[in-house]
Amino acid sequence: MMKLVLGLAFGLGLAGAAAADPVAGTWKTEVDDGSYAHIDMAPCGAAICGKIARTFNAEGEYQSPNLGKTLVIDMMAQGDGYYTGEVWRPSNDKIYFGKITLLGDTLALKGCIAGGLLCSKQTWSRIN
Repeated sequence: MMKLVLGLAFGLGLAGAAAADPVAGTWKTEVDDGSYAHIDMAPCGAAICGKIARTFNAEGEYQSPNLGKTLVIDMMAQGDGYYTGEVWRPSNDKIYFGKITLLGDTLALKGCIAGGLLCSKQTWSRIN
């Protein structure tokens, strides 16, 4: 019984630590191919993932077919606000090796192919 209680306490402690991750929250992307999005970053297991919560274009908010899809995939904290994992780019439906660096209320994202030789970057701003 004591092992069960300790296991539950440990598990809840890890869940609390993940929920308090500094990148958790809602972030605004840069414009890409005429649109931008609000991304909800939250724990997904031991990692952080980001799902498309809202989408906008020049006319305002619209109902993209990508709503609810995961854009930031299994980002693992590496320390000092640095994360590695994968990112999905909806405009070409490709997944890239991804890196995130947290800088206050901005996230510097980088998606790369070819071992990091070809990369695309965006800077996101925190909404909440």
